[in-house]
Amino acid sequence: MSVPSLIRTSTADLYDAHVMKNYARAPLTLARGRGAQVWDDEGKAYLDFTSGIAVSALGHCHPHWVAAVQRQAAELIHVSNLYRNPNQGELARRLVGYAGPGRVFFCNSGAEADEALLKLARLHGMKKAGGVEAKCYKVIAAKQAFHGRMFGGMSATPQEKVQKAFRPLVPGFAFGELNNLPSFADLIDDETAAIFVETIQGESGVNPCTPEFLLGLRRLCDQHNLLLLLDEVQCGIGRTGKFYAFEHAGVRPDAIAMAKGLGGGFPIGAIWVTEGASELFQPGSHGTTFGGTPLACAAGLAVLDVIEREKLLAHVSAQGVRWLAELNQVAQAFPQHIAAVRGRGFLVGVQLTADPAPLLADLRERGLLVVPSGNNVLRFLPPLVATAAELDQATAILRAALAAKG
Repeated sequence: MSVPSLIRTSTADLYDAHVMKNYARAPLTLARGRGAQVWDDEGKAYLDFTSGIAVSALGHCHPHWVAAVQRQAAELIHVSNLYRNPNQGELARRLVGYAGPGRVFFCNSGAEADEALLKLARLHGMKKAGGVEAKCYKVIAAKQAFHGRMFGGMSATPQEKVQKAFRPLVPGFAFGELNNLPSFADLIDDETAAIFVETIQGESGVNPCTPEFLLGLRRLCDQHNLLLLLDEVQCGIGRTGKFYAFEHAGVRPDAIAMAKGLGGGFPIGAIWVTEGASELFQPGSHGTTFGGTPLACAAGLAVLDVIEREKLLAHVSAQGVRWLAELNQVAQAFPQHIAAVRGRGFLVGVQLTADPAPLLADLRERGLLVVPSGNNVLRFLPPLVATAAELDQATAILRAALAAKG
């Protein structure tokens, strides 16, 4: 048996030698963080407007979050779902308080949350078909959607880069045009069980559903006895200035998938389901080993504590309007480089007129980290605690980088 070398090896070399190469990673090793800033292994500081792809809602190492996780880790970490634990019950109560009467199932990620919604759709379809399986199972999703990389989520994600090499996929999906209600209505038939959309498409370039579209989907679901399933994995948990992005439209779904920001950096996912639909899940129909552990729920509770105590929803709402206006001013100053700016709160996409890779690298060199998305889009995802000064700093860095391009 070989003995591990005692010679210190760089992180880059360790990745090259031992980590699977399914990510096109930036040439950057991040070592520590605080608030909206991170530092690499050479001590250089960056303004982190990736938030771990909308995960680090409170920024890095928020004192209340750190204390809560440390305290829980020293008390009780895991008991499985064969038993109750106080944190899971309390986190479910508080999420129901935001979503409305219903029940919560905890899992570990957005992908798992989306899979749970797809299983819920199958159960509803079977009930709608009088208990007959495989008669009513179709789910209508949106073109350009992204619902994760498990087989159900991939099948609901009509993107070649996601589906390629993994066919045959799960059957039973049809796709309408986002914000085109007739294109969804035309797909409804006797086999349809649910409509499933992201309130704001994140991975495809920050494409929000209009309020009229969401309200129209609600009417279609009510007319045809369908479930309205909303994927809020990226746009939920305060990112738009409301706890859930669909609140801006005044619509009420039948089920919600959430994750990312819910744990503030600790892996946790969840679905909320209305009282009536929640009864579709019975013992044995779905489960998880790690979902809703005392430690994961302690992290989630800490996130909600900070959102409420520091009034982060109002902060994101107010600062998001101002910041979006400033980004639009940058777009007007550089029409040769920026085609559009869209989004809400602290979820903003800047669509470029050319390949974003060179600008992405330049922003990184200037100390700003953002996320590529869709076709020629840069996604700005500051933590909910980002200050007005930090938002302005990001805007200034973007402006300087664009000016350098000419």
